[in-house]
Amino acid sequence: MNKQTKTVMSFIAIILGFFMALLDSTIVNIALPEMSKHYGASVENISWVVNGYNLAFAVFIITAARLADQFGRKKIFLIGVFLFTLASLLCGISPNVETLIVLRVIQGLAGAIVVPVTVPLAMELFPREKHGLVIGLWGAISGLAAASGPALGGILTDKFNWQSIFFVNVPLGVITLVLTTVLIKESYDGTATKRIDWGGMASITAAMFCITYALIKSNDFGWGSYKTISLFATGFIALILFFVIEVKSKKPMLPVSLLKIPYFDGAALTLFAVGAGIMNASFLMSFFLTQIMGKTVLQAGLTIAVMPLVSMVFSSVAGPLSNKFGSRWFAAAGMSAIIFSIYLFSMLDSNSSQIDIMWRLAVTGMGLGMTMAPVMSASVRNVPKEKIGMSSGITNMTRALGAVLGVAIIVTVLNANTTNEIEKTKNNIITMINSDNVFNSQFKQNLLSQIKNTTVSRDSKRATLDQIIANIDLQEKSALSKATLAKAPAPQINKIRTSFESQKSETRKVYPTIETSFKSGITKAFSNTFKISSLILLIGILFALFSDRARRKPEELSLQMQE
Repeated sequence: MNKQTKTVMSFIAIILGFFMALLDSTIVNIALPEMSKHYGASVENISWVVNGYNLAFAVFIITAARLADQFGRKKIFLIGVFLFTLASLLCGISPNVETLIVLRVIQGLAGAIVVPVTVPLAMELFPREKHGLVIGLWGAISGLAAASGPALGGILTDKFNWQSIFFVNVPLGVITLVLTTVLIKESYDGTATKRIDWGGMASITAAMFCITYALIKSNDFGWGSYKTISLFATGFIALILFFVIEVKSKKPMLPVSLLKIPYFDGAALTLFAVGAGIMNASFLMSFFLTQIMGKTVLQAGLTIAVMPLVSMVFSSVAGPLSNKFGSRWFAAAGMSAIIFSIYLFSMLDSNSSQIDIMWRLAVTGMGLGMTMAPVMSASVRNVPKEKIGMSSGITNMTRALGAVLGVAIIVTVLNANTTNEIEKTKNNIITMINSDNVFNSQFKQNLLSQIKNTTVSRDSKRATLDQIIANIDLQEKSALSKATLAKAPAPQINKIRTSFESQKSETRKVYPTIETSFKSGITKAFSNTFKISSLILLIGILFALFSDRARRKPEELSLQMQE
């Protein structure tokens, strides 16, 4: 095997491990209903299949990056891939939901080990002039993995079963382990000692756990609840303690000097905004496509696949170019495209065409591609070479936190908007039913009771027209049975039949209006949520402008060298 082939195969091994770890943060979302049905688990319990992974990933990633710098990146990478592969296999054969959740936590820990090591390992394979291209490819795969979860999850679940989303990792993991063992050399942070910073690790773990858990549970506990506030307060106190320990430590796990580099901070904050942006586009759009557009899970997943595919194309181009011309304008343009596309989502409704949806998702993909690779490249360029592993840990952690915060905020905003719009819709429908001259008083009372008790969420379902008609049929049979037993005359029985037929006829006439009203209310709730999300994400453009230093013109550099 010649040197070039060896380098390519080594890079493939690194990318495979990286792709698996990022993909599994979103691929299971689409299969949660099937998992819930399989185990007979509640929605709250099954949600921890996702939450457990994200929590473990965010909590452990900085610690994992530090351990890799100290004790060997290849060694830690192999441990992470092995754990991830084994946990994936066991996830697919889990006997109960509790076991599955525990294994997903282990997967999250393994993912936190794998992801930050991939950048420094990849950098070791290529000369410095190729680093922009490498980061471009890395960013392309990153965007593809993070955003393609719904599509791949939908395809695997639809064509095979939900277990296949875990089993697919096993051959990929085995290939990664073999290639890494045979081809990749060990690398370290030459400035790092073998001494473990126990205080730093404990405090950052506590901080990330409390903050991430608070974000995950904010909608269940309530943002202003004692539990949520206590978790955030504890998390921020632990974070302050972490920085105090790191400043005073002679050999800190996190060199505080990294955080004194404004361009690195800008890159980390930009990726935080990108994480939130990805969840707005993929998470919120998946519910819009299924609830408003009436698409199947597979159709929704395949539609959203436009975003990562376009992202991959733009990322592979923007990465190398940003290495030459600087990242901040690419990143600012990319964030602008992401925000603009999310605002454009607010104009969609149930009658929107597939093209209307796809070109908007393509704009999101373009924005992700123009942001991810350039910002990651900037975060590498602006830190000392030996600190690339730690910088990768920090930037991936901020992106993970951005994704968790993004979900927490958009779910809160969507719930508030939905409640508001549905209450308005109920009032309009109640007025319409009360003014109806065909419905009798008893039927009006029953129908109004159903309308008033209607709730709209991801898990609730309203009665269909067929169900309402079937209920009227049952009432009719009961009334006729009583009339027959009472030996009522034929005219009276015919009158009962006529009355119920008129109720059914009027129901068929009115029901489409009720359904349209509810759908319009939910559509407006989604629309308002997309608009609010785009406004919140505007700060990401500011972060992007500070994500890299301004590049000097060639003539200015030449003059400086002559001086």
